Amino acid sequence: MSRVGPLIRYLPWAVTLPLAALGYVVSPWISLLALILFGLGVQDLLQTQQAVRRNYPLTGRLRYALESIRPEIRQYFIESDDDKLPFSRHQRAMVYARSKEQNDKRGFGTIKDYYQQDAQWLAHSMHPVQTDTKNLRVWVGGPDCKQPYSMSVFNISAMSFGSLSANAIQALNKGAAKGAFAHDTGEGSMSKYHRQHGGDLVWQIASGYFGCRTADGRFDPERFEEQARDPQVKLIEIKISQGAKPGHGGMLPAAKVSAEIAQARGVPMGADCISPASHSAFTTPIELMAFIAQLRALSKGKPIGLKMCIGQVREWFAVVKAMLETKTTPDFIVIDGAEGGTGAAPIEFADHMGMPMRDGLRLVHNTLVGAGLRAQIRLGASGKDPFSL
Repeated sequence: MSRVGPLIRYLPWAVTLPLAALGYVVSPWISLLALILFGLGVQDLLQTQQAVRRNYPLTGRLRYALESIRPEIRQYFIESDDDKLPFSRHQRAMVYARSKEQNDKRGFGTIKDYYQQDAQWLAHSMHPVQTDTKNLRVWVGGPDCKQPYSMSVFNISAMSFGSLSANAIQALNKGAAKGAFAHDTGEGSMSKYHRQHGGDLVWQIASGYFGCRTADGRFDPERFEEQARDPQVKLIEIKISQGAKPGHGGMLPAAKVSAEIAQARGVPMGADCISPASHSAFTTPIELMAFIAQLRALSKGKPIGLKMCIGQVREWFAVVKAMLETKTTPDFIVIDGAEGGTGAAPIEFADHMGMPMRDGLRLVHNTLVGAGLRAQIRLGASGKDPFSL
């Protein structure tokens, strides 16, 4: 009996052969179908790539078929309308309706449970201020900034040429030009595709110093000055860490380093393009402030900012202390949330490293208020939507 049990897994496949013989009496098509199924079962037995198919010929295919439609099954039959991975059904429906200029209103109020333990809402004012919704902008530039920038409150987050195609970069920058908002280059620096449509640029300087580096990968002041004075560059952002993989760095394999990418980044073709985990131009908070001052001088006073995901809170406090001691401050700080995404983040980092955007933004805001610096430093945020629409 103990030997019969394991053999049952072959039964669905085994019956296809007698079914082919008996089915011919009824219809040749039934016989042909049974023979095809028998042949698929033989293929399952002989292949060595998938253990489930080898141990469960024919029926093992059903497991992979169901697995292939698992996301659709969850989306359409299991997830609630408010589950957000990455966007809820309500959010998608709203975007679809507005893109088609259809009705996006809900007549019977919210379906959210405002009384659940982790419910969130926005607090309104008794005296709302009327604003020009077509011109939602803020001035970015502290007391040492000579070229402040009127920045939209919604902008294109950092995505590099190399991870995005030339067509994607052109489309994003053309949208930035039409919408009068800023387009962050990402750490891959500025390519010719960033410049074709004239959209405002936030030039991101990361640990690889792409676009302003020496042959050995260090910061090149002369190359930076040449690039930074381009009128299309409105702000310069020093990337300390990225939310999806803080403290990790990165690598673009040599096979993906095309001639255009090599030219934009200032790296050789035929070699891996390495982004170190940390900067070489500074190591301490005091040196970071000196680097900010250097970039501001080389760029003739353009806004200089930081992008960072909060990790060790004491390190952030040390940065604020350095601001107070040196009297040098960034013009803006972008808080990148740990929930952010990238195509190059190890799962261990994406799931466990860094502070989420809401908590990081609250910490940075409160610290700057306490230090008396909040009025001169603009804050930005990058991460998933913290509220369910």
